[in-house]
Amino acid sequence: MALKRIIRAGAVVASLLAAPAGAQEAVLLAPGAPAALADSLRGASLVLSTLAEGPVPASDAMAAARADYGRLLGALYAAGRYSGTISVKVDGSEAASIPVLDDPARIARIEITVEPGPEFRFARAELAPLAPGTVLPPDFAAGGFAGSEVIAEAARAGVEGWRAAGHARAAPAGQAITADHASATLDARIALDPGPRLRFGPLAVSGNERVRTERVRAIAGLPEGELFSPRELDRSAERLRRSGAFRSVSLSEAEAAGPGDLIGIEALLDEAPPRRIGFGAELSSAEGLTLSGYWMHRNLFGGAERLRIDGEIGGIGGQTGGEDYRLAVGFARPATFTPDTTLTLDASAEQLFEPDYDIAAVEIGGGLAHVFSESLSGAVSLSFRASRVEDAAGVTEFQTVALPVSAIWDRRDDPLNPTGGFYLAAEAMPFAGIKTAGTGARLTGDARAYLGLGEGRVVLAGRLQFGSVLGPGIADTPRDFLFYSGGGGTVRGQDYQSLGVTALPGGVRSGGQQFLGLQAEVRARVSEKIGVVGFADWGYVAAEGWGDAASHAGAGIGLRYDTGIGPIRLDLAAPVSGGGKGVQIYIGIGQAF
Repeated sequence: MALKRIIRAGAVVASLLAAPAGAQEAVLLAPGAPAALADSLRGASLVLSTLAEGPVPASDAMAAARADYGRLLGALYAAGRYSGTISVKVDGSEAASIPVLDDPARIARIEITVEPGPEFRFARAELAPLAPGTVLPPDFAAGGFAGSEVIAEAARAGVEGWRAAGHARAAPAGQAITADHASATLDARIALDPGPRLRFGPLAVSGNERVRTERVRAIAGLPEGELFSPRELDRSAERLRRSGAFRSVSLSEAEAAGPGDLIGIEALLDEAPPRRIGFGAELSSAEGLTLSGYWMHRNLFGGAERLRIDGEIGGIGGQTGGEDYRLAVGFARPATFTPDTTLTLDASAEQLFEPDYDIAAVEIGGGLAHVFSESLSGAVSLSFRASRVEDAAGVTEFQTVALPVSAIWDRRDDPLNPTGGFYLAAEAMPFAGIKTAGTGARLTGDARAYLGLGEGRVVLAGRLQFGSVLGPGIADTPRDFLFYSGGGGTVRGQDYQSLGVTALPGGVRSGGQQFLGLQAEVRARVSEKIGVVGFADWGYVAAEGWGDAASHAGAGIGLRYDTGIGPIRLDLAAPVSGGGKGVQIYIGIGQAF
């Protein structure tokens, strides 16, 4: 007996060490199964996925064959099939009947046969007790489709209903599920235990090494002492993620409530590296090459304060008047005044050589940014800007104090590659002029909408841009407050800032005080990675009133390659109206809008 065991063990070891030889074949047969169920079964089969890329050791194939019974049964239950039969034959022998110590040394063919049986319906579907307002899956009712996932979804909905009402430890208390194979019906009864109504207890923090614990608690903003709410728990976790100081954040309730019906919350954090650098590049045949980079410290003083230094060089090899330079420094302190409010301090210096003017400018400012919800945010700041402009009219210096107020409502499903939703941004910037500059307000708006068709394979995208300067005349308006059209951000196919107005004394050309821009795209995905785009853009610039205006348009085609973090963009565009000549090329990362 001992000798036989040694021989069998030796055979197993030999099969593990032996390289797979010869062809291995795996097939799955599901007679009578609908196409969707057959696809689910194929997706669940470990045998098919294991042998998909070629022969494997016999031991691996046998392990997959034995595992397939449970995996395929789960797929049948998810499809509401509780009378199905499963056969997994390895070279003609049922895998379940082959002893582990008698695994074959070689395997040529594995044949899986699944008889799905009838689709079951609920004879009874009960879940109790339920919290007021709980919404169960529509199928969880007598006569509804009795898939196992429907039962699981109903149980989750019942538990979440109680948790939303403050019962943090709500859980299933028992279940009775009976299948009647003669009538193809299922009787499902699930009991819930709501547990006591609880309030938020203290936040216990672990995993933080450089960010101080008191700052973690301030950023999380957990409302200790208030009624437990999963939504508030999620908001606290999102605040910590939004700070940028952590690579991962997990907030969970303690196993048991403490005195006073308080449930402690445990925060498990994994800090991100404190420093980060990044680079970017965009290329346009007219605007030239733009190179950008930044250095950032995520935790400057131990409170998740961010210091970021940005540098950019643009117009390299372009036709925009020369190379542009910009350097900016930004500081942000999260959880200032409220957990959702960030203090910002900014300073920048730039030297720009634009087609109509050259400008050297410095700006300093500070303000507050507030997150109102997952999709709505706003900011207000106070800034001082000084600029020296040289154009055909001579040299002019402008100094302004501004109070920009902005808001963003972002409901896109993916900011880098949206297939649905919308994006709205607006800013009102009152400014007071010092020296040559006048006093007034600058208004801007940006509205984008996306509609996915055919499960997102085709996306219709549209954008409307608006700008207006109210108050001073053009001569008293800082040149960089005025609006131009043309180039990648407005009208592709037209030269950069090619559309302006001639409104300064002496017939000197400048930007206008009014601007409208329209962009429309049809984006089609031709493969998992490749997409094509057709687009048309239109721009309109007016002087001091909407009447004295000019417009131009461009159109073209584009190619997109999805990198997983955003598409690489290549656009070819030509002018349609309003002058311009030749084809312009634009290369960048992310969709045009």
